[in-house]
Amino acid sequence: MRLAICVAIAVSTWIIPAPSGMTEPGWHVFGAFAATIASFVLRAMPMGAAVLLALVALAVTGYGAPPAVDFQHWTITWSVYKSLVAGFGDTTVWLVVAAFLIAGAVERTGFGRRIALSLVHKFGRSTLGLGYSVSAAELVLGPCVPSNTARGGGIMAPIVLSLAEALDSHADRDPDRAGRYLMLVGAHANTITAAMFLTGMAANPLVASAAAQQLGVEFGWGTWALGALVPGLTALALLPALLYWIERPTLANASAARNRAAQDLDGMGAWSRGQQIMGGVFVLLLGLWATSKWHGMHSGLVAWIGVCALLVTGTEKWKDIAGNSRAWDTLVWLGGLLAMANLLKDTGVIGWFAAEIQTQVSGLSSVTLVLVLGIVYFYSMYGFSMLTAHISAMVAAFMGVAAVAGAPPMLTVAVLAYFSNLCACTTNYSTGPTIVYFGFGYVPAPTWFKIGAIMSVFHIALWFSVGMLWWKLLGWW
Repeated sequence: MRLAICVAIAVSTWIIPAPSGMTEPGWHVFGAFAATIASFVLRAMPMGAAVLLALVALAVTGYGAPPAVDFQHWTITWSVYKSLVAGFGDTTVWLVVAAFLIAGAVERTGFGRRIALSLVHKFGRSTLGLGYSVSAAELVLGPCVPSNTARGGGIMAPIVLSLAEALDSHADRDPDRAGRYLMLVGAHANTITAAMFLTGMAANPLVASAAAQQLGVEFGWGTWALGALVPGLTALALLPALLYWIERPTLANASAARNRAAQDLDGMGAWSRGQQIMGGVFVLLLGLWATSKWHGMHSGLVAWIGVCALLVTGTEKWKDIAGNSRAWDTLVWLGGLLAMANLLKDTGVIGWFAAEIQTQVSGLSSVTLVLVLGIVYFYSMYGFSMLTAHISAMVAAFMGVAAVAGAPPMLTVAVLAYFSNLCACTTNYSTGPTIVYFGFGYVPAPTWFKIGAIMSVFHIALWFSVGMLWWKLLGWW
């Protein structure tokens, strides 16, 4: 029944005419994409299988572009295939895969368990306290690791996983004991720290560049951080408590776990060779990620340097790499989803959407216009599988609409800059760290969407109240 609903969504775009101004190929791609997202929510089939089915359907039909398909000889031009596999070559996709592989090594060497037990021993009076520790760690790393996937997926996620397991909470056994809560805190804290700093996410400079080109606003590191200072810190201060209330862990008082952690640490003895190497690789990765503007290496390449270092030193075996089902499953569904998201742009769906928005918001007052644009921009993230793609496709167009309407330039940039990252709270496929945390299996997709909807209201309300007041004091509007 669930699968039938998803198929019906896709087929409906072949029966119902495309909306005025939208191309037929774009309408069909939208149908396949919408059906895939419905499958995620309804759990009609595994995510990888759903994406693969959608890609094959688009390939067989040429996504409704008649010149691309010759049904008489049943041939499909290379351009169709190329567009459908393009997502598998994306650097961010491979960074996420590397993050899963590093997480596997952190778990197998016992490095993550040692770090997690130390955290439980020092801060583990309560599960809520551990949530605040995770948020604080994200805040410390936020300014110096210029990739939210590197920071959240490569550094924090493996530690959070080990922390959950140290509290005897596993994906297949008692996930609600502590693990589900900690995964949600880790993922959502990452979106906040990504929003707070120009260097918090790799694509943030694209927003700054668009601000300069579209509105003539210089939104550099200091300005970006200043505007996020009060609302960002407020959000981080409230986040662990809010998630604790929404998704309350069954383990509240972790004192017993804290005492056991001290005993387990003693039982682990001295650092093993594998743990020492893993720690060294972590320091290497953190150093290279923090200094990327000097050496110029992409954060994905840095992650794979770490994977290779683990292989060369014998810390990881190739069979462990090849057998990491989480990593390769993510490659399939994330690469395919990214390809479909790119097709939405290439077939004109995104352009059509932006034009419709411009028509609908005409006549609003300047400040109201910015607020409406911010909300639409925020929720348009449901149609994207990467923050970079969302920013690349949408931010310049939205700034252009605001410029034509005479909206306050600094307010416009602030709303769109911070929402460019905060919108990642909405789905389980929005950005690299979210995908990694979701991939650990503690939080089902429907739960992630539900909490994402609640968190979206939280962010919009907070940044439109505390944020707007702070920006008023700064003279931005």
